[in-house]
Amino acid sequence: MAATRPGRLPGRHRRPAERQATYGEIFAIGEFRALWLAQGLSLLGDQLSRVALSVLVFQRTDSPLATASVYALTYLPPIIGGPLLAALADRHARRRIMIICDLLRAVMVALMAIPGIPFPALCTLVFCVVLLSAPFSAARAALLPELLEGDRYVAGSALQNMTNQGAQMLGFALGGALIMGMGPYRALALDAATFMASALILVAGVRRRSAPSRGDAGRPSMWTMTLAGARLVFGDPRLRTLVLFAWLCGFYVLPEGIATPYAAALTDDPRRVSFVAGLLMGAMPTGTVIGAFLFSRYVSPSRRLLTMGWMAMLTCAPLVLCVLRPPLAVVLALWFVSGVGGAYQLAANAAFVQCVPAERRALAFGLVHSGLLASQGVGILVGGAAADRLGPETVVALAGAAGLLVAAALAVLWTRSRQEIIERVRAEAGA
Repeated sequence: MAATRPGRLPGRHRRPAERQATYGEIFAIGEFRALWLAQGLSLLGDQLSRVALSVLVFQRTDSPLATASVYALTYLPPIIGGPLLAALADRHARRRIMIICDLLRAVMVALMAIPGIPFPALCTLVFCVVLLSAPFSAARAALLPELLEGDRYVAGSALQNMTNQGAQMLGFALGGALIMGMGPYRALALDAATFMASALILVAGVRRRSAPSRGDAGRPSMWTMTLAGARLVFGDPRLRTLVLFAWLCGFYVLPEGIATPYAAALTDDPRRVSFVAGLLMGAMPTGTVIGAFLFSRYVSPSRRLLTMGWMAMLTCAPLVLCVLRPPLAVVLALWFVSGVGGAYQLAANAAFVQCVPAERRALAFGLVHSGLLASQGVGILVGGAAADRLGPETVVALAGAAGLLVAAALAVLWTRSRQEIIERVRAEAGA
């Protein structure tokens, strides 16, 4: 018989081991593979189109303001119409919503690829293409818990999160080289093809499901559903805290928005600024990919929820040290560690799913997604304006300090409302 500690009976006070999902069993699910591949293609095309649009607009207008304005259009539409359009995915079949959005975006991007298209028409098309990402993203986020249950959902979310960051790094890295070789118009045509391929993958790989709410009699309007969704999300203290955890990214994403002026402050060689800026912009996504893998693979489901507040603080704390104006290698390490801490979003996402009724998930996720874009856009805008006066190092440090205080407050609120969710997760993981 194995030895036991004195005074402790074998097995007493021990909880059953929580089963953790593996990436292998997630990829064994055909519908998830289709959803994951469609997402990866679409994201890669999106990143390529951002680079292509920036080059195209600058070539045609020779105006940094016009270039920045078109890039800003990638943030504005979901903030304005995202919550309202996200309700579509709770009124109609989510697979159908995703396919229609992909097909419409393919047509619009193909129109953008026509040489000589007027600048106002180009801006209108950009606005509409990005606006359609709101119902698509809401439908995908709401469909994922139907494909994956329990810890499989967390593992699947981790894979999708790593795909997001990987597509971002790869899209920006390859975008310049591809556009140099084929030109911005052909790059936009390639983006249109990725949307079409995504739609075909969804048609072939994801089975049809009925709409979450059936029947037209007495069906509320989208505006009524949006208001009801806002009351659901912000009226529940648990959901409100989880949403604020998600929106915390406005503080720790800010450094990426001022990476170029930060790079200029780190090097005296103007020719190296773009290279250093690329390193800085890639540090956080790299940390997020590694953090998501480690957090989902080696931390138990309930432990993720218990450590979520500490991880959120980890995303902001390293940035405070930028006030010391460390060298490039140290800055990269600090930003990398901040990215690792961002893995807490996986736990927040899983807890959010536990608290939202299945028939309201698309709308709830749409509200959160719009707030995410708003927090990032506002954070980058404020950070850029402040960096002109205070310097990029000081602004990054201030963002880290403010984010750390907010994360600490959220961690305290979370300890008061997390127990019920943790017990539910433990029950599912031990099943």
